[in-house]
Amino acid sequence: MLREASVEAAPCADLDAVISELNAGAAFIVVTEEAVATADLQRLSEWIADQEEWSDLPFILITNRGGGLERNPAAARYLGLLGNVTFLERPFHPTTLISLAQSGLRARRRQYEARARLIALHESEARFRNMADRAPVMMWVTDPTGYCTHLNARWYEFTGQSLGAGEAYGWLAAVHPDDRPAAEEAFIAANAEQRDYRVDFRLRRADGVYRWVIDAAAARFSDAGEYHGYVGSVIDIDERREAERRIQDNEERLRLATEAADVGFWDVDIENDVLIWPPVLKAMFGISAEVPVTLEDFFNGLHPDDREEVEEAFAAACNPHRRALYDVEYRTIGKEDGITRWVAAKGRGRFTPEGKCIRVVGTAIDITARKADEVRLRELNDNLERRVTERTAELSESQRRFRGIFDSALQFMALLTPDGRIVEVNRTALTWSGIELRDIVGKPFWTAAPMRDNLELQNAIQEGIKRAAAGETVRAEYEMRGTGDVRATVDFSLKPVQNSEHEPIWLVAEGRDISDLKIAQEALRQSQKMEAMGQLTGGVAHDFNNLLTPIIGSLDRLQRKGVGDERDVRLIDGAMQSAERARTLVQRLLAFARRQPLQATAVDMGRLIEGMVDLVASTLGPRIRLSFDVADNLPAATADENQVEMAILNLAVNARDAMRDGGDLSIRAHPINIATGSRSDLNAGDYICVSITDTGEGMDDATLARAVEPFFSTKGIGQGTGLGLSMVHGLAAQLGGALSIESAVGSGTRIDLFLPASEQSAPDVEVAGMPEVGPERGTVLLVDDEFLIRMSTADLLSDLGYLVVEAGSAEDALRLVAQGLRFDMLVTDHLMPGLSGIELIQELRRERPDLPVLIASGYAEIEGIDADVPRLVKPFRLTELAEKLDSIGNGARS
Repeated sequence: MLREASVEAAPCADLDAVISELNAGAAFIVVTEEAVATADLQRLSEWIADQEEWSDLPFILITNRGGGLERNPAAARYLGLLGNVTFLERPFHPTTLISLAQSGLRARRRQYEARARLIALHESEARFRNMADRAPVMMWVTDPTGYCTHLNARWYEFTGQSLGAGEAYGWLAAVHPDDRPAAEEAFIAANAEQRDYRVDFRLRRADGVYRWVIDAAAARFSDAGEYHGYVGSVIDIDERREAERRIQDNEERLRLATEAADVGFWDVDIENDVLIWPPVLKAMFGISAEVPVTLEDFFNGLHPDDREEVEEAFAAACNPHRRALYDVEYRTIGKEDGITRWVAAKGRGRFTPEGKCIRVVGTAIDITARKADEVRLRELNDNLERRVTERTAELSESQRRFRGIFDSALQFMALLTPDGRIVEVNRTALTWSGIELRDIVGKPFWTAAPMRDNLELQNAIQEGIKRAAAGETVRAEYEMRGTGDVRATVDFSLKPVQNSEHEPIWLVAEGRDISDLKIAQEALRQSQKMEAMGQLTGGVAHDFNNLLTPIIGSLDRLQRKGVGDERDVRLIDGAMQSAERARTLVQRLLAFARRQPLQATAVDMGRLIEGMVDLVASTLGPRIRLSFDVADNLPAATADENQVEMAILNLAVNARDAMRDGGDLSIRAHPINIATGSRSDLNAGDYICVSITDTGEGMDDATLARAVEPFFSTKGIGQGTGLGLSMVHGLAAQLGGALSIESAVGSGTRIDLFLPASEQSAPDVEVAGMPEVGPERGTVLLVDDEFLIRMSTADLLSDLGYLVVEAGSAEDALRLVAQGLRFDMLVTDHLMPGLSGIELIQELRRERPDLPVLIASGYAEIEGIDADVPRLVKPFRLTELAEKLDSIGNGARS
């Protein structure tokens, strides 16, 4: 029956034959219920289960009882076994079998078509992923739910995210936190509306720097209109945004300049028939500044005798085939005052790529006075000979001025023929090169002295001349040789001068010595490197301060309590000395990083230096002769006494290390007045100069150039931190002074530390006593997230007679207060998880404005809080804590 209906059929006697036909690509199977009931169908079941996802082979099962479960209980088993099965109950008409067979063939054909589409889709996706990974921009793909299913290699290379981390919504993690909510909201909204998507945001680069990018995507739809998600790209536009900002700045400067010069900038929007005039241009047409204007006002304001010419010039500027320069002079008749004025205007049309003129912009200036001058000039033209003579004289003067400007220009200039032969060279270039014009006129430019003996440079200049003669502007940097074998980096350019037919008639060669600029650029890079290292060391120093706080606090308590025998006391004292040295090193790090603000006061430098005599002498040792010379009546300096002492001691130690076999070290202090312009590193004014001079081994030029670099040291490993000179240099800069170093190998070193002279006298020295300890001094609420610091500080407060209530966070402290805690004073850390110490103070002072507070921090400088809020720098000892608490208590009582 099937063959008669043109359906190719193959009879199968057993299951092996069925499996063979299935493997050969049978479209459907016709089987009787008797064959199924008696055969071992395990292999057939396995074949059906192993079908690919696109395949669902149709079965036609011929049965005596149909497919209903009421009449044929075995139907459920057949459905579970064969899957896509159609029951054909005997007896049946041949057309029914043929109809079912044709349906099976159509179904199988559709499955193969789906398979082809699936394969094509997989191949398309593979091609897309391969193309996307090779693309120079970041690309991404989402499914219809907005789930990101792929980001190309460029995305992971740019952001530094690990492979696969950007999928789903993981790409948002690389978006700047301030931009993330808006970017996410825009994406979700666009995906919900199935429309194209675009948003600008800042994206974190792999090095941690955020860059502005455009994230844009097009919605994908199938041929049937089914939404498939997005294909998008991300482009770095950071430089473009900066360029747009500079353009806006330039436009603003242009506006200010044109207003100052009484130049009116005008803009005609052709499409929308809008005219933009500033007040200065409205005044040229006798219209008040606040009155709106249209194109009709412009044309109606023209003098009748000039209107036709102006209209023709404007039409030529708008004509896409001519695109002429709009350059006219015309008269206006004031709309409000009736005054006749002369106006000169220039402008250009702006056209779309299709050639449509959309705007005409330009400038206009009132030339009424100039026109009046021209009238008067024409009235004076009676004596033509006199005018010619005057004009000739003016021309000669102009030539003389040109020659003067040409020869006095600071840059090197030369005029060449198109083939590169010398016509003119200015005096600046001749003097620098050590040659005379008569010796080089007519000769090839590349054979002149600065290029002589440098074949590579000569070839580059010849190639540049060929390019310039072809109409190109050429610019490059070259190393050139001047008189006396002086070497310089020259910013060199070649520009063509063309006639009206755009043919080159001259080449202008210009050069500028940029050697100093290169040095300045290198200095800027060095400064940026030092700034980055400062940020790093500042963070490390802050963490060390936190580590040292419980150590110094605990050792301080042990020392004061006299714990242990004599050996224990020595160990505790040694540990305290090491901790204090670590504390000093941290202060150096913070001073270098400029995270430790200076306590600048009026300092008696004579008293300070005299007080350091014994310390410096013991530090230098017996093999170095030490001398001091402090000027009488030395004025006070504006400085941080502790930091200056540390700086002088550092310089003395460096001098000692430079005199391994002994020598002389002198420390002098004298006043000095710096005149205006005498030093580039100091402002004019009075200073105290502290000079440290040694007779050591000195430094060569390379070492001297790096002497103040942080972490640069010529000492062996473990013998120096490399922070000494950089700390002194940073100290001088912070105080408004300077540090200068003079040294030569074998001749010793002199270092001058300049400190600004103070207008005030130094205060008398006060000797601090031991802190008073008494019972019931009040209750202190102590807040710090570090347990060891909190424990150590609580012990010190208890030793001072305070009752201490501890909290591990600002939130815990607020809960204690809310539960009714009564306390007299707050001592809090600043940087903590959750609320900071400053925010805690603000919360508590809403209810208690006069609450005494003390902030303890690894930094002495805390942003976001008034300078009069008391603070204590970690690590601290009992005496320092007691002194600060006493000052707070006295201030609160007063």
